[in-house]
Amino acid sequence: MQRIEQLYINGEFVTPHGQEWFDLHNPSTEQVIGQVRLGDEQDARRAIAAAKAAFPAWSRTTREERIAALQRMQQAIAAREDDLLEAIVAEYGAPSVRGRWMATYPADVIAQAIEALQSFAFEEQAGSARVMLTPIGVAGLITPWNSNAGFICNKLATALAAGCTAVIKPSEMSAMQTQIVAEALHAAGLPPGVFNIVNGRGDVVGEEIARHPDIAKISFTGSSAVGQHLVSAGAATLKRVTLELGGKSPTVVLDDADFTAVMPLVLQAGFMNSGQACIAGTRILVPRHRLAEFEQAAKEAVSHVKAGDPREPGTDIGPMVSAKQWERVQSYIRIGQEEGATLLAGGAGRPQGLDTGWFVKPTIFTRATNQMRIAREEIFGPVLTVIAYDDEADAVAIANDTRYGLSALVLGADPARCERVARQIDAGRVLINTLAHEPRAPFGGFKHSGLGREMGRWGLSAYLEPKTLLAAPSAP
Repeated sequence: MQRIEQLYINGEFVTPHGQEWFDLHNPSTEQVIGQVRLGDEQDARRAIAAAKAAFPAWSRTTREERIAALQRMQQAIAAREDDLLEAIVAEYGAPSVRGRWMATYPADVIAQAIEALQSFAFEEQAGSARVMLTPIGVAGLITPWNSNAGFICNKLATALAAGCTAVIKPSEMSAMQTQIVAEALHAAGLPPGVFNIVNGRGDVVGEEIARHPDIAKISFTGSSAVGQHLVSAGAATLKRVTLELGGKSPTVVLDDADFTAVMPLVLQAGFMNSGQACIAGTRILVPRHRLAEFEQAAKEAVSHVKAGDPREPGTDIGPMVSAKQWERVQSYIRIGQEEGATLLAGGAGRPQGLDTGWFVKPTIFTRATNQMRIAREEIFGPVLTVIAYDDEADAVAIANDTRYGLSALVLGADPARCERVARQIDAGRVLINTLAHEPRAPFGGFKHSGLGREMGRWGLSAYLEPKTLLAAPSAP
């Protein structure tokens, strides 16, 4: 059993002041496989002080110096890919294909931050004034369990590229991944205090970050409820905030679509990351006059989706991350049945042959309305809801009738029509006949799906404040 006993503060692995130990589970077996010692408010304050002390020197580094540091980080993280994969499978339960992507993504996002930094304009002329974009200060970076290593590296690389220093509060449920990332980043040889990592609970370490006056900015990925709290908690010190929050993303299947051809995208969008994804396309909007045809195609396709041991080849959906998350998903399956939706596939309980592990049957409800809780609330598991619409305008109205607005998918045969529909959907990102990701484009949400944007030059700008320099004209 692995015991993670130290935090990373001011360039060193240090023993926490906090005394609490947190159990780490293998979600495929429900067994305890490790423990992590959690930091407390005092540890958070120590990390913030280290980042504050390191900020003046780091903020004055050149573009070339930051690129060199990020390149060392990228190489060090890439060298630990296999270790990351093992930790991701063991403590999170990602199936092999998804797990490999999650293990390579941390190095990839650092490379993307380097690319953004290389071409970023830190100064521009505005009439007779010069406008300089200056680093905002110490950033508090709070990451979730559903892709912990990737979120740490994405947020940290962007903050450092901008000239900020950072205190990272990762998910305590992903401590094995965090430890590997910390070791790799330490090997990259950045100046002490430039980044600090404090394992701890959100209501302890996260709360200290949210309220501390020396934290200038918070970047958080997680639930909308916590995001709202961070805005409130940070208001007293006027913190800048970037939030990437929940979603209830629509997949709009237009009436000219070939259902057999688009069904793989429909299911991949809904079941990605075992359904534990904020961008998952969990509301499937289908033309009413073709609903029965879609149901038949979906039922056939989902029968080939395998939920089970993430180490077995061919597994599409791994376990939920925890017993609490498993119970949450099970409760929503019961709610869907109580609300009167038709269970097309899956249902309550574990998949056949699996007596242990937090596994969920790939589940599809149909004949649902957009007012049902299974259509309005984020379930964060492999549970999809099919909703019929009457015409294109009705489809757009249903797609937008949600408190969320993170992502959407439009599927159809006519590209021009697909784009027309996509332009009307209130979401930070709308995909058309693809699930491809473009890291140079901004990512974030409308409404309760977040504030601000990450990725590309938009993400870099979020860690910078404009400063105007205006001088008197030179004497003739």
